[in-house]
Amino acid sequence: MARVPDEALGESLRLAVEASWERHDLGAWLTGRSWAARTAELFQRLWDTHLAPDWPRRRALLERDVTYRAGLLAAYGWPRAVERMNRHSAWVGADAIRFSSRPGHDRVVGPQGMLFVPYTRAGRGSWLCEAPGLPYALVYPARGTGDQQSVAPGTRDQALARLVGTGRAAILRALERPATSSELAAELDLSLGTVGGHLAILRKAELIVGERSGRRVVYRRTDAGEVLAVGVAAMPDTGTTPGGRPDGR
Repeated sequence: MARVPDEALGESLRLAVEASWERHDLGAWLTGRSWAARTAELFQRLWDTHLAPDWPRRRALLERDVTYRAGLLAAYGWPRAVERMNRHSAWVGADAIRFSSRPGHDRVVGPQGMLFVPYTRAGRGSWLCEAPGLPYALVYPARGTGDQQSVAPGTRDQALARLVGTGRAAILRALERPATSSELAAELDLSLGTVGGHLAILRKAELIVGERSGRRVVYRRTDAGEVLAVGVAAMPDTGTTPGGRPDGR
């Protein structure tokens, strides 16, 4: 990146500003020379100071989101896979994806396909990237936030922690989306051994199940775990018993 000429970087920024929904003063941004080298130095400092120490947890969140979307695609198809990627994303008609409520011309996805790129930060914005000769890329927020937040637990969370223990309650809540033990350990900042112990107890209580996917074991809540974590009112009608098995079996 540092070797990109100023003229090429300026033209790229000009095109990006033209496509923006907000007005920007490009002249105020581009002062002096060696813009690419200065930008690369800024990115390196941001990575070293803010991202690198937290990267294992953020990477686990990104991988978990990709696993979640791939599971939706395999089980239900594209309409469910693109649902809630952002506030306006939806499958429209037979072969179209809507990502924004703002007016704009349609894009046609060619034989190169399209990339879906999750990111981690406390925000719900998304944007479309395009460049000549490259596939479109939709950048969207991963499920869950990439920033640690201090949120006072509600009455249900407090009761759940008292019932099953703080660590197991945290895992049960985190399994709102299926995850591996490594992903849970990174997200909750727990050791892999601690997570494994909690998972074993939750499995024996039939609150979660583990399903092998290639070389990984992906854990998810059973119906009993769903009831315990979110309540009966939030449960979909799946035709299964609290242990996660179809009725009558």
